[in-house]
Amino acid sequence: MAVREIRKRGRLPKQVQIKRTERESLSKSHWFKTSVKKLGPLARQIAGKNIDEAILQMRFSKKKAAQDVLGHLEHAKNVAIVRSGMGLEAGKEAKPITVILKNGERKKISNPSDIYIQEAWVNRGPYGREMDHRARGQINMMRPPTTGLSVLLKEEKTRIREWEDREAKAQRARRDQLWTQLPDRKIPTQNQYYSW
Repeated sequence: MAVREIRKRGRLPKQVQIKRTERESLSKSHWFKTSVKKLGPLARQIAGKNIDEAILQMRFSKKKAAQDVLGHLEHAKNVAIVRSGMGLEAGKEAKPITVILKNGERKKISNPSDIYIQEAWVNRGPYGREMDHRARGQINMMRPPTTGLSVLLKEEKTRIREWEDREAKAQRARRDQLWTQLPDRKIPTQNQYYSW
């Protein structure tokens, strides 16, 4: 790694700088006894939300799988705080900033170190085996599905940085579209005949 940094004259790629300056925590759950079809809407519901807000949503949800998701979110939050040191700068006073998310929604961020769910997705797990005893001594084999939930937690600093990058890119695009007067100079290689 030292040789790589010397070769590039100490300049780090943008992705490496982001990895070094911004914290993230990926947490994968155990297999829940539910299907992808039932767990997917819950994952979409919590994606993009603050971790405390997502926990509150799952606490009052009527869905059976919400209790499993609630336990996993609390565990993921504790792991992010202990292992990655995320969300520990809560006492610092910061001026609230309003950012525009990718979907156009405005969000007011008062504490840049708050934890939010960047991504949430579900994974299909192995099928179980249960016996269903029927009439006349017949037995049907049932295959109940299992599904896992993965969440990627980041701090609000990441959201602020992404918003600033999008704003800078849009500003560059607007600046490139500005009309500028071309300098007056002779046009060379004029010919009185068509070239075709």
